[in-house]
Amino acid sequence: MERFTISLDESLAQSFDQLIRERGYANRSEAVRDMIRRELESRRIEKEEAPHCVASLSYVYNHHERRLAERLTDLQHHAHDVVVSSMHVHLDHDNCLETLFLRGHTEEVRAFAEKLSAERGVRHGSLNLIPVEAETDGHHVHSRPRT
Repeated sequence: MERFTISLDESLAQSFDQLIRERGYANRSEAVRDMIRRELESRRIEKEEAPHCVASLSYVYNHHERRLAERLTDLQHHAHDVVVSSMHVHLDHDNCLETLFLRGHTEEVRAFAEKLSAERGVRHGSLNLIPVEAETDGHHVHSRPRT
Protein backbone atom coordinates (compact mmCIF):
# COMPACT_ATOMS: atom_id res chain seq x y z
CA MET A 1 0.00 0.00 0.00
CA GLU A 2 1.41 3.39 -0.96
CA ARG A 3 0.51 6.44 1.09
CA PHE A 4 0.36 10.09 0.03
CA THR A 5 -0.78 13.29 1.66
CA ILE A 6 -3.01 15.99 0.21
CA SER A 7 -3.88 19.42 1.52
CA LEU A 8 -7.40 20.85 1.34
CA ASP A 9 -8.72 24.18 2.46
CA GLU A 10 -11.13 23.93 5.38
CA SER A 11 -14.27 24.52 3.31
CA LEU A 12 -13.39 21.83 0.74
CA ALA A 13 -12.45 19.37 3.51
CA GLN A 14 -15.81 19.94 5.26
CA SER A 15 -17.72 19.46 2.02
CA PHE A 16 -15.76 16.30 1.27
CA ASP A 17 -16.40 14.91 4.76
CA GLN A 18 -20.13 15.62 4.34
CA LEU A 19 -20.11 13.81 0.97
CA ILE A 20 -18.36 10.73 2.32
CA ARG A 21 -20.74 10.57 5.30
CA GLU A 22 -23.74 10.77 2.95
CA ARG A 23 -22.31 8.00 0.77
CA GLY A 24 -21.47 5.80 3.75
CA TYR A 25 -17.69 5.64 3.45
CA ALA A 26 -15.80 4.59 6.57
CA ASN A 27 -12.98 7.05 5.90
CA ARG A 28 -11.47 9.52 3.44
CA SER A 29 -9.06 6.93 2.02
CA GLU A 30 -11.88 4.66 0.82
CA ALA A 31 -13.66 7.60 -0.80
CA VAL A 32 -10.50 8.83 -2.55
CA ARG A 33 -9.70 5.31 -3.82
CA ASP A 34 -13.19 5.01 -5.34
CA MET A 35 -12.92 8.45 -6.96
CA ILE A 36 -9.55 7.56 -8.48
CA ARG A 37 -10.84 4.21 -9.78
CA ARG A 38 -13.89 5.92 -11.31
CA GLU A 39 -11.73 8.53 -13.04
CA LEU A 40 -9.24 5.96 -14.35
CA GLU A 41 -12.01 3.76 -15.73
CA SER A 42 -13.75 6.73 -17.34
CA ARG A 43 -10.48 7.73 -18.97
CA ARG A 44 -9.90 4.18 -20.28
CA ILE A 45 -13.35 4.18 -21.82
CA GLU A 46 -12.93 7.66 -23.36
CA LYS A 47 -9.54 6.76 -24.82
CA GLU A 48 -10.90 3.41 -26.04
CA GLU A 49 -8.38 1.54 -23.89
CA ALA A 50 -11.05 -0.77 -22.47
CA PRO A 51 -11.70 -3.50 -25.03
CA HIS A 52 -14.11 -5.48 -22.81
CA CYS A 53 -16.83 -4.36 -20.44
CA VAL A 54 -19.85 -5.25 -18.41
CA ALA A 55 -22.66 -2.73 -18.50
CA SER A 56 -26.19 -1.88 -17.58
CA LEU A 57 -28.53 -0.08 -19.95
CA SER A 58 -31.68 1.37 -18.43
CA TYR A 59 -34.46 3.01 -20.37
CA VAL A 60 -38.13 3.94 -20.15
CA TYR A 61 -40.67 3.39 -22.89
CA ASN A 62 -44.41 3.56 -23.45
CA HIS A 63 -45.59 0.01 -24.06
CA HIS A 64 -48.56 1.31 -26.09
CA GLU A 65 -46.18 2.69 -28.74
CA ARG A 66 -46.90 0.78 -31.92
CA ARG A 67 -44.77 -2.41 -32.06
CA LEU A 68 -42.09 -0.86 -29.80
CA ALA A 69 -41.95 -3.73 -27.29
CA GLU A 70 -41.64 -6.18 -30.19
CA ARG A 71 -38.85 -4.11 -31.81
CA LEU A 72 -36.95 -3.92 -28.50
CA THR A 73 -37.24 -7.67 -28.00
CA ASP A 74 -36.04 -8.30 -31.59
CA LEU A 75 -33.00 -6.08 -31.00
CA GLN A 76 -32.18 -8.02 -27.83
CA HIS A 77 -32.51 -11.36 -29.62
CA HIS A 78 -30.20 -10.20 -32.41
CA ALA A 79 -27.65 -9.20 -29.74
CA HIS A 80 -27.98 -12.41 -27.70
CA ASP A 81 -24.19 -12.58 -27.38
CA VAL A 82 -24.16 -9.14 -25.67
CA VAL A 83 -27.41 -9.23 -23.64
CA VAL A 84 -26.92 -11.31 -20.50
CA SER A 85 -30.18 -10.58 -18.72
CA SER A 86 -33.05 -8.12 -18.53
CA MET A 87 -35.33 -6.77 -15.85
CA HIS A 88 -38.72 -5.27 -16.66
CA VAL A 89 -40.75 -3.04 -14.33
CA HIS A 90 -44.21 -1.59 -14.94
CA LEU A 91 -44.06 2.05 -13.82
CA ASP A 92 -47.71 2.86 -14.47
CA HIS A 93 -50.46 1.91 -16.95
CA ASP A 94 -48.42 3.16 -19.90
CA ASN A 95 -44.70 3.23 -19.08
CA CYS A 96 -42.16 0.50 -18.46
CA LEU A 97 -38.59 0.60 -17.21
CA GLU A 98 -36.16 -2.00 -18.50
CA THR A 99 -32.61 -2.59 -17.42
CA LEU A 100 -30.44 -4.81 -19.56
CA PHE A 101 -27.25 -6.37 -18.26
CA LEU A 102 -24.66 -6.49 -21.02
CA ARG A 103 -21.21 -8.01 -21.49
CA GLY A 104 -18.75 -8.09 -24.36
CA HIS A 105 -16.53 -5.97 -26.53
CA THR A 106 -16.98 -2.36 -25.45
CA GLU A 107 -17.58 -1.15 -29.02
CA GLU A 108 -20.31 -3.76 -29.55
CA VAL A 109 -21.97 -3.03 -26.20
CA ARG A 110 -21.95 0.70 -26.87
CA ALA A 111 -23.27 0.27 -30.44
CA PHE A 112 -26.10 -1.96 -29.23
CA ALA A 113 -27.02 0.50 -26.46
CA GLU A 114 -27.05 3.42 -28.89
CA LYS A 115 -29.17 1.52 -31.42
CA LEU A 116 -31.73 0.46 -28.82
CA SER A 117 -31.85 3.91 -27.18
CA ALA A 118 -32.45 5.52 -30.57
CA GLU A 119 -35.63 3.52 -31.19
CA ARG A 120 -38.62 5.82 -31.54
CA GLY A 121 -40.49 5.82 -28.23
CA VAL A 122 -37.51 4.97 -26.00
CA ARG A 123 -36.84 7.69 -23.45
CA HIS A 124 -34.31 8.30 -20.72
CA GLY A 125 -31.75 5.75 -21.95
CA SER A 126 -28.66 5.57 -19.75
CA LEU A 127 -25.63 3.31 -20.24
CA ASN A 128 -23.19 2.52 -17.43
CA LEU A 129 -20.00 0.85 -18.72
CA ILE A 130 -17.49 -0.86 -16.45
CA PRO A 131 -14.20 -1.93 -18.07
CA VAL A 132 -13.12 -5.51 -17.31
CA GLU A 133 -10.49 -8.03 -18.28
CA ALA A 134 -12.14 -10.95 -20.08
CA GLU A 135 -10.82 -14.50 -19.91
CA THR A 136 -12.29 -17.62 -21.48
CA ASP A 137 -11.82 -21.07 -19.99
CA GLY A 138 -13.31 -22.83 -23.01
CA HIS A 139 -16.82 -22.87 -21.60
CA HIS A 140 -17.38 -19.54 -19.88
CA VAL A 141 -16.26 -15.95 -20.13
CA HIS A 142 -14.92 -14.60 -16.85
CA SER A 143 -14.98 -10.82 -16.36
CA ARG A 144 -12.71 -9.25 -13.76
CA PRO A 145 -12.64 -5.51 -12.91
CA ARG A 146 -9.40 -3.92 -14.07
CA THR A 147 -8.61 -1.93 -10.92
